[in-house]
Amino acid sequence: MCAIFGVIGSYEEQKARYALSLMQHRGPDFCGVVQEKDLFFAHNLLSIMDTSPNARQPLRHKEIILSFNGEIYNFQELKRELEFDYKSSGDSEVLVAAYLKWGVDFVQHLRGMFAIALKDGDTLYLFRDRLGKKPLYYHQGESFVFASEIKAILPFLKHNHLNSDALLSYLSFLAPTPPHTFFKGVNKLAAGEYLIYKHNKVEVKRYYDILHVEPNLIDNEDEALKLIEENLFDSISMRLNSSAPMASLLSGGIDSAFIAAVSKKMGHDLHTFTLGYNEYQNYDERKNAFDTAELLGVKNSIVEIDQGKFIEASDRVFDTLDEPLNDPAAIPLYLLFEGIQKEGYRVVMSGEGSDELFLGYRQYFEYLDIEKASTLMHKNWLKKYFRSNFSMNREWEWYKRIWDETLLFRTSGEKFTDLQKNELLRQNIRDNESLKYLKPYRDRFENSAHSDESIWYSYVDLNIFQAEHFLRKLDHVSMAHSIESRTPFLDHNLVESVFKTSPHLRYQEGRTKSLLKKIALPYLNEEILKRKKKGFSNPYMEWLIASGRISLILEVNEQTGMFKNEILEKYIEMAKRGRFKQHVWGLYVLSWWIKKYMI
Repeated sequence: MCAIFGVIGSYEEQKARYALSLMQHRGPDFCGVVQEKDLFFAHNLLSIMDTSPNARQPLRHKEIILSFNGEIYNFQELKRELEFDYKSSGDSEVLVAAYLKWGVDFVQHLRGMFAIALKDGDTLYLFRDRLGKKPLYYHQGESFVFASEIKAILPFLKHNHLNSDALLSYLSFLAPTPPHTFFKGVNKLAAGEYLIYKHNKVEVKRYYDILHVEPNLIDNEDEALKLIEENLFDSISMRLNSSAPMASLLSGGIDSAFIAAVSKKMGHDLHTFTLGYNEYQNYDERKNAFDTAELLGVKNSIVEIDQGKFIEASDRVFDTLDEPLNDPAAIPLYLLFEGIQKEGYRVVMSGEGSDELFLGYRQYFEYLDIEKASTLMHKNWLKKYFRSNFSMNREWEWYKRIWDETLLFRTSGEKFTDLQKNELLRQNIRDNESLKYLKPYRDRFENSAHSDESIWYSYVDLNIFQAEHFLRKLDHVSMAHSIESRTPFLDHNLVESVFKTSPHLRYQEGRTKSLLKKIALPYLNEEILKRKKKGFSNPYMEWLIASGRISLILEVNEQTGMFKNEILEKYIEMAKRGRFKQHVWGLYVLSWWIKKYMI
């Protein structure tokens, strides 16, 4: 894990080195720079696999320069296949060897997580991995700048201007949708995309799409379970390879417990870490995590936080994230990784992606049920009723979409609906306007061979809810502490094995994660498998209110006039009563960012 950074075109050396230093936390072990006229190509190294000097980057080979952030888990296999004069035992040289053999298609042969910058002569290529585990940002101004984090690009902006598309997609979906960021002029690659920069021109292409997998190849449950289990075990096994100390997150749920259990079966007795909330034990999962650790026979440590730690860390977390992200769990997760770092660990296993793959959210089943209402023959009265009335409740919005014959499911992270935004913002927002941010994904789905709506749920959630929300959070808060996070459920071979399985096998029993629970049963027990899902819940709103910081929302709005004050106050009052809490948290994070960067 590292930071990649570069400038193509004219630059000031002092500014470029300062920008690079802003990402030192991502790679504290070594800083490498290739510096020429109109070229600053750099790398901050976090040594995980090969700790020798020969593994340092940027890597040069004739006309090729490489800087790469991530891990290629099948690099040994590729190394045996590719002829090259290797000087190190790591994976970076394998990327050069693969590019020399396959050109830009080399990325199709990689299994892992990565953000890659590869310059070949006068052409620069940037790649983001298939499922978006590693972020990659860029800016084209007087020069072309790319980086692992936005903060390294900001010194090259003449002014900070708000990107309205980022704002509107953030309010809808918790995070800006690609290619948008909150800083106008700074873009990001989406999962599975690559960029070509040549002669001052930028071209973005897609090299991977999960939907290319042929659907319904497996209709037998036993066959599906066998294939998925094989791919899941293979994925965990590959990610257990590390020269640095490794730990694992442990909640009270299935995903992290299964990773810990399988890891131990493979001879890796991982030290697990769990969060606890002082005075709010009803939110945390210490008891369940303790019971799981006892069952598996693994060491478990608790990182306990309280209101003071939460509020004190919030500013650091918002700085770490660079732009608004509506996820109150980012702060506890940041503090958890801080505790893990103090214990000396550099690699952590995490369970992201399981819910999206195996239908782990109860609401997936609610949506599947509501989809059936679209088949009603006589629904004109209902259509007229829902069009002429308004309710802030999400269930009302769901039925309105069915009667309007528009898209029902718009990611598991959907928060503000278009009508809610229209009521709140001092600008007109048309109903269904947010669909433009999902259109590329919906178009690909409708043009694919897949037709089951549950596949759409998983597909859009993996690309938006997971890649732009959960994975950006995980990357930034873990790398803030120089820790590499690995996500076995997001191996693309595993994902494809699920997408080629007949969708009804995932939901026919009407229970969440039914396939995964059957695979996990021999390694866990019924008690763990039947636990009610808690997610990463925490007392963020109680602490925000008690600290008085919630007033920042109204304070910033007085200066910007962005929102209608009476509606804003209405949301805040409802949050104090336990409703629309994440809506208000999103407005708080946004207000903090506006105050720092725009006022």
